[in-house]
Amino acid sequence: MKPFPKLQILHRYPWFVPLIIFLLMIEVYIWSLQGLKFDFYLLKDSWPFITDFISRLFPPNLQVLDIAVQGLIETVQMSLWGTTIGAILSLPIAMASANNIAPLWLRWIANLLQNAVRSVPSIILGLIFVAATGLGAPAGTLALSIYTIGYLAKFYQQAIESVDHRSLESLQVIGASRMQIAQYGILPQILPLGLGYTLWMFEYNIRAASVLGVVGAGGIGFQLKSYIDGFEYTKATTMMLVLLLVVTVIDWFSSKLRHYLESMQ
Repeated sequence: MKPFPKLQILHRYPWFVPLIIFLLMIEVYIWSLQGLKFDFYLLKDSWPFITDFISRLFPPNLQVLDIAVQGLIETVQMSLWGTTIGAILSLPIAMASANNIAPLWLRWIANLLQNAVRSVPSIILGLIFVAATGLGAPAGTLALSIYTIGYLAKFYQQAIESVDHRSLESLQVIGASRMQIAQYGILPQILPLGLGYTLWMFEYNIRAASVLGVVGAGGIGFQLKSYIDGFEYTKATTMMLVLLLVVTVIDWFSSKLRHYLESMQ
């Protein structure tokens, strides 16, 4: 039996499909750029304003270095507790979302919960908890906890779904319960990967905590916004430089630790 003419064309010209996909991608990008209505001429004329603003940021005012360090410590504390609480709450949600251990009805509910949490911006979470607990670090910590669930639950879910199904089948054959399957078949396999995801989220929450300071949720971001609102740009630069230094150090350390954990798999 002869193959269909379309299949003959694809076999004869293997570059045809990639070419079509490439042209479609170009068309999508052109369409999205037209929707943005981006004015390149306006950007060209804006450079003097950009350079003027940047020039006001320097030199950094080191007189507020102690305030920056205090704000940074609070930011790290918020991120540490927010990530830890979020990670603990994410694990059962991830197990309820995984298609290799949870029933369909439970997966629907758990995935809907994940999507609902991820759809709420961190700023909105910050505003909600500021209204609940007042200004300060407690509001930021609670906001980061909920924000963390939306991402770590998804990461954990993917890790659970990637475990070796043969080990789970072996436990099912000997009559293990769902809790025992999770305890002995899943957790040991996903632990290194899950810790790597958690470390990445901790790094991210350091940055997110600084943003939450904009709505009064504590941390170095609160001081940063206060200086910018008061046009004290050189003091704001000190805050940003201290934050940059610590984020870089944490990123380097957690990267090394993630590589070590990945080597354990």
